[in-house]
Amino acid sequence: MTGDTFANACARANAARAKAPNQGSKNKDKERIVDKLIKIAIDQSEGDHPRAGGLFHTSDSIGYADISHDHRRETWPIRSRGFRQWLVRVYYEVNGTAPNSEAIQTAIGLAEARAVIDGPEREVFVRTGAHGGKLYLDLANENWEAVEIDASGWRIVTNPPVRFRRSAGMRPLYRPVQGGSIDTLRSFLNVTSEEEFVLAVCWILGALRSTGPYPVLALSGEQGSAKSTFAILLRCLIDPNVASLRSLPREERDLAISANNTHVLAFDNISHLSPWISDALCRVATGAGFATRQLYTDLDEVLLDVSRPVILTGIVDVVTRADLADRALAIKLEPIEETKRRSERELMAAFSVRAPEILGALLDGMVQGVRDLPKVNLQCRPRLADFAEWGTACEDTFWPPGTFMRAYESNRHHLNEVALDADLVGAAIEAMMAVRIDWAGNPADLLRSLSLIAEESQTRSKAWPVNANQLGRSLRRCAPLLRRAGIDVHFAVGGKRTVTLRRLTENERKSSPSSPTHSATEEKPNDFNQSGHGGTREGRATPRGSPPGSDPLNDCKKGDTGDTGDTLRPRSVEGRDDGIPASLRRCAHCNKNGELGHVALGDRPMVWLHRECEAAWLERMTITPISPHSPQSPINDAARPGTNVGLR
Repeated sequence: MTGDTFANACARANAARAKAPNQGSKNKDKERIVDKLIKIAIDQSEGDHPRAGGLFHTSDSIGYADISHDHRRETWPIRSRGFRQWLVRVYYEVNGTAPNSEAIQTAIGLAEARAVIDGPEREVFVRTGAHGGKLYLDLANENWEAVEIDASGWRIVTNPPVRFRRSAGMRPLYRPVQGGSIDTLRSFLNVTSEEEFVLAVCWILGALRSTGPYPVLALSGEQGSAKSTFAILLRCLIDPNVASLRSLPREERDLAISANNTHVLAFDNISHLSPWISDALCRVATGAGFATRQLYTDLDEVLLDVSRPVILTGIVDVVTRADLADRALAIKLEPIEETKRRSERELMAAFSVRAPEILGALLDGMVQGVRDLPKVNLQCRPRLADFAEWGTACEDTFWPPGTFMRAYESNRHHLNEVALDADLVGAAIEAMMAVRIDWAGNPADLLRSLSLIAEESQTRSKAWPVNANQLGRSLRRCAPLLRRAGIDVHFAVGGKRTVTLRRLTENERKSSPSSPTHSATEEKPNDFNQSGHGGTREGRATPRGSPPGSDPLNDCKKGDTGDTGDTLRPRSVEGRDDGIPASLRRCAHCNKNGELGHVALGDRPMVWLHRECEAAWLERMTITPISPHSPQSPINDAARPGTNVGLR
């Protein structure tokens, strides 16, 4: 038994030694295949680097390869299917056999290492790029052509100095032609005013640039107003895609991946924007980095730095938060009559015929923009100053100077009103300040005053602040909206927390529409008269909704005691008011002296009150809180001539 076992063991050992040379031969064959593949990747790629050939990497260490195909240069990520197919095809052409999958994977890993370690660093673009003062637009066609744009004109080139990558779903752009007119585009868009058409064209011109910031285009309107078609047509002129319109992503990671793989993000049929997606769209519009954990790792992150044009469509106005409204353009579409409606097949067929000349006209505008951009000097720069300057630089090709900025400022004013009406705190403050010149106090006092103005349904809303800290956060968010509506918001720094609200003059609103204003003396405004004349101010701002140049606080005839202007005008002169010295004034609620402010309600005579007594006195007078925008609201009535209701 032992002899048989020993004999069997010797036989197995001899068989193993016989197989060893064959196994070594297979390993050598594998090594030779890998060497041939990496030699192809370096020598036959489109480049002259001594150690990497046409292999290079981006700033985030992703390997790419410039490959030559039919006398044109194509750029593919090394880990992509396009590079893998090219590598296998060239290997077969040279050797007449196909490499095995294991050798291919090994060669791709080695090529990526060569690209990252030995290759140069370059920037890779999606659809739009820039280099050497010139702009480039990837046509994404089979010839890998691009449009080159500079101050002298635009032209189609085959091997641009910038690298473009092709993502899944990307479709070719129309090949532009010379001699087109931008008015041709208007016949395909459901716009009712010249202002809306100007904004749509300038949004396209901004989206054709390689760098942001890009405004978020919000399309709203009833069913049948061609919102989706409007968005598709705009995208076809910039970044055609198989999935032209998408639904909103469920998480920020999905939004970042979509922005990394496409130039234009278009989201259709939106009913509401949650706070997180609104904030994320703000970052996408102006440019920001997104970080997520790399799959199958614990420590590595994937960093995505993107800035992309965004289109939103919905029946209602979905841009209601202040930060997104400051980065948006809003176009409201009217319903199309059934007798004037065109089928989508007919519309797209006609658009495909005219799109090349429309794109050519847009490129003419970009040539003008490249030429005039260094000369643009806006007196007042809005939030998206780069977009405003670019639109101003391009407009001379299509319209008289100043057309774009007038349309843009009007649109920003509209969005500010929409966002302010949607903000419960901002709307309440606007109603309160409609009959005041200024107000100062701590957040708790302000919350009590606002609670008397707002309706019960508003104060019970989850969006209504329940304490002073929440009010402070809400107030900081809506402060830019209030400033553009003519109400300055100032937060005291250090010491006792104080919030100051002040009506801006017309000059102040023009010079600083969204930033805090500061007086020369830094004197703290107060709605309580100090030394009998603390409320006197010059140049009060016109409340929102009043005709330009009018001031309902002062547009009254002398002697008209029922006019709002007489009620709200400070009545104190040289320390006296109606003959009563300041030292003799008494609070109507507690009958004590001190810092007092005057209040006039309806037909009741004017009274003096401490700040802390105001809420209790109003409750004692059995005043029912009414919505400031309601026709029965005393606050609303105070802004109309012929009434005598107001708080000062």
